[in-house]
Amino acid sequence: MTAKIQRRHFIMTAAATVAASGLHTTALWGKTIKHKPLDPVNPDILFGTTSSMWGGAGVGAKQTRDTPWAIKRVAEVGLQGIEFYGDGIEQYRPNPKELQKLMDAAGITFIGASNGEKGQSTNFIDVDQIPKTMADHIAFCRDFLQPLGCDHWKINMGQRPAGGPSDEQLKRLANTLNELGAKTIAMGVRLAPHPHIWGPLEREKDMRRVMELTDPKYVWMTADTGHLVLGGGDPAQIISDYFPRVAEIHLKDTYAKYRGNKETPTPEMHKRASVYHNLGGGGVDFVAVFDVLRKKHFKGWAIFDVDGPRVGDDGYDAIGGNRELAVDDYMSHNINYLRDVLGVKLPPHST
Repeated sequence: MTAKIQRRHFIMTAAATVAASGLHTTALWGKTIKHKPLDPVNPDILFGTTSSMWGGAGVGAKQTRDTPWAIKRVAEVGLQGIEFYGDGIEQYRPNPKELQKLMDAAGITFIGASNGEKGQSTNFIDVDQIPKTMADHIAFCRDFLQPLGCDHWKINMGQRPAGGPSDEQLKRLANTLNELGAKTIAMGVRLAPHPHIWGPLEREKDMRRVMELTDPKYVWMTADTGHLVLGGGDPAQIISDYFPRVAEIHLKDTYAKYRGNKETPTPEMHKRASVYHNLGGGGVDFVAVFDVLRKKHFKGWAIFDVDGPRVGDDGYDAIGGNRELAVDDYMSHNINYLRDVLGVKLPPHST
């Protein structure tokens, strides 16, 4: 009885301390994150960014900043975490705790790291490639993600088969995801595949078929607002339909002309001029998306996944072609969009 009273006193004292500090505790799959609530309605939405804005991800993009600079800058602008692409974490793969120290010093969270790292197979469909894909992913989750306390893992699934995936290929993909998800969940990491144009889950029907074929105990989803529109879908509706299985939201926009499209823009079109856009491009109804996240009380990360500046993109030429300044301009634009349009309590930001 004494032990129970002491434990109850400790829990109440800890809760009072968090409340007094103005912090909120969000529980994500057995892990807790103490943070300043930023959303005006739902305190359990966490805000961050991928490293694509300053990294080398995307057509024509170049890495403009290193990881220590990026961690410091993300903390300065009020965001709460980073999900990295390969160029941002490669040097830390032998010693993930070195990256953890940088994140802790800045007071922000390591959200995760995309798959497709150096030497890692992302082929989830071809029978002869699946064993390597499985082995590579299990090792990366065990050796890098788990030690950093990652609660979910956003993954891509390789190239789209010519002519689109057959149902047999989608079944094979789903089986691979189920098998891998059972391995990662045992390590405390939810597997969250990311529907992506030019990948096997490009179109809405492909995504819905694989969600139907996968086990909710093992497979979740990373819902990328831009890719879902470019694949012909409605992000707010899709997030609502699969809400219990949505592990993360990627905030990306596109152009209004792509809403309801019957055919995905091609990689060649994207090479000529990006089909992606900073928030406010007109393709994604972010008010509707956040209405779902607020009404259904989403617990998790909503993060920018905006490609780095390239020639011909909005804002790049206005900065005189200076990539470093353009990165900060992109960050300013997207933070202010969340502030001004959606009421997110991020500090105003300008370059």
